[in-house]
Amino acid sequence: MKIALLGYGKMGKTIERIAQERGHEIVLKVDAPGDYDLSVAEVAIEFSTPQSAFANISRALSLGLPTVAGTTGWLEHYPEAVALCKEHKAAFLYASNFSIGVNIFFELNKTLAQLMRKYPEYAVAIEEIHHTQKLDAPSGTAITLAQEIIEQTDKVGWELGETTEDKIPITAKRIENVPGTHIVTYKSVVDTLEIKHTAHSRDGFALGAVLAAEWIIGKKGVFSMKDVLFGK
Repeated sequence: MKIALLGYGKMGKTIERIAQERGHEIVLKVDAPGDYDLSVAEVAIEFSTPQSAFANISRALSLGLPTVAGTTGWLEHYPEAVALCKEHKAAFLYASNFSIGVNIFFELNKTLAQLMRKYPEYAVAIEEIHHTQKLDAPSGTAITLAQEIIEQTDKVGWELGETTEDKIPITAKRIENVPGTHIVTYKSVVDTLEIKHTAHSRDGFALGAVLAAEWIIGKKGVFSMKDVLFGK
């Protein structure tokens, strides 16, 4: 598989290593906005910055190139990316987190939210901790967790920091050398219940992105990691 890496920071370099370990070829590495030739690639993996992501994704999809995107903080343009994918009969997969463990965590989060909606005495909150280089807050993963809870409950939204009863509070912390930790907590006056995912390195995220790129070759449409991991 010939891969174009759109974004060559720490995640891009980790993806490069894991892709090469799996026998793939990196034919293009883009580290900054500019002119580049995507015709040499069979698939694009996009892990750049919130400011560059949509331009990179648009360019790839406009050429009909299967595109896997993991950058967060650009999702106001997501409907445009979906429209481009359909217009050019391409394949597009966005995930806020490509880790296999996190995607299992998402499923646990939804199931727990379904169970807890009968017990309004439990207040739900989300905490996320990442490295100091992470540019957006809260993380895309925390937002996904919140959206899944909102779908199962009477919450109307989420908010960074303290909030009202009808919104889910998200706390975002930035600490040196933390790949990513997410905690969903339900607290009442009598006890506290929580589920937690802790990443030990970037390798899990990178492996998931490469698996998604392997999976999306030859497909058309808009997908998620659920399609890759669970066949949904």
